[in-house]
Amino acid sequence: MRTLDGRYELEQRIGVGGMSEVWRAHDRVLDRAVAVKLISPGRDGDGSVERIRTEARSAARLVHPNVASVHDFGTAEALPGLAVPFIVMELAEGETLAVHLRSGPLDWRIAVRVCAEVAAALAAAHAHGIVHRDVKPANVMLTPTGVKVLDFGIATPAGAADELPDGMVVGTPAYLAPEQFERQPATPAADMYALGVLLYYCLAGRLPYPADSTTQLLGARRRQPPQPLPAVDGLPSEVAQLCGQLMADEPARRPTSLVAALLLAEAVDARVYVPMLAAAPPRQRGERVSPWTAQAAAEATQAAALGERAAPGERAAPGERAAPGERAAPGERTAPGERTAPGERTAPGERTAPGERTAPGERTAPGERTAPGEGAALGEGAALGERAAGPGRHRAS
Repeated sequence: MRTLDGRYELEQRIGVGGMSEVWRAHDRVLDRAVAVKLISPGRDGDGSVERIRTEARSAARLVHPNVASVHDFGTAEALPGLAVPFIVMELAEGETLAVHLRSGPLDWRIAVRVCAEVAAALAAAHAHGIVHRDVKPANVMLTPTGVKVLDFGIATPAGAADELPDGMVVGTPAYLAPEQFERQPATPAADMYALGVLLYYCLAGRLPYPADSTTQLLGARRRQPPQPLPAVDGLPSEVAQLCGQLMADEPARRPTSLVAALLLAEAVDARVYVPMLAAAPPRQRGERVSPWTAQAAAEATQAAALGERAAPGERAAPGERAAPGERAAPGERTAPGERTAPGERTAPGERTAPGERTAPGERTAPGERTAPGEGAALGEGAALGERAAGPGRHRAS
């Protein structure tokens, strides 16, 4: 069994592309299954190491549930003096969208949900200034946890010029935007055109161009626009309209990935994760909080003894109440505006603060007097042998 870098054991080849192949492998260090993408033997030309390194860096910047994560990058010696670059990625378990489409169109609800998640992944890439340039069914993996967009192998910074020789284009012809045939710099709008073709294919089970070969396809693309989407029973009109807008000839007329993701997700009541456009302004509190509350929200977690009582001479913070079963320390008075907790009694020798009333169901402790001008709570009586405050007023014994 071949091992790369002394760490990744290649177990089974699971995909072959024009310039690379993908293997299922085992990470001996972290003891987990991974996917390893490497250049096929004999196809490693000048600059391939730098190209694959760029792919790894582009994908590694994308942290999103619908993008396959990149774990590592390295090179291995295939033949003496021949270095083969490889990328170690998250192993997405499932089948590609291309496999599912072999049986015909998808149910419109599934098709819309899949494309909503693809659009969300593109929104994350576009937010980082990355254009995928190869959105197609073979690069969309359907997993038990959702969609994974694969293969950022030909991804490029937005606005970067195509460096291929004249007469050549990068990508899959059926999903290329009109401006890509004219060798214009790649922009996120090119990915949106490919998303429109993908959505059309999922709903109709075929491409929006009548062609049986790449040659016919390229001829049809130059002579006529995409065919209108055929009627799909139950499909919301806004989804059909979006499909046409995504395949507009003018890049500026195509909706953004963020708009497409939110519209498609809403049509099937799905949840997608899209990047925040701007940081939300800080919220203003309508009321002040106690210093202890602010401190507790900011400080690190620490151990505290249960059942502690306030130190003598300390008063509870405004708005705070003593814990159940605790009594105020001797010499302490209840803070203005506070009431004694239910079931609690004022400590001996203490008086209720002016303007305060004893809580319902509470009685003043024996030997205590209510503050001048204060009366007992409604329905309460003073303890036997107690006198109410105020000259000439007595309780019956």
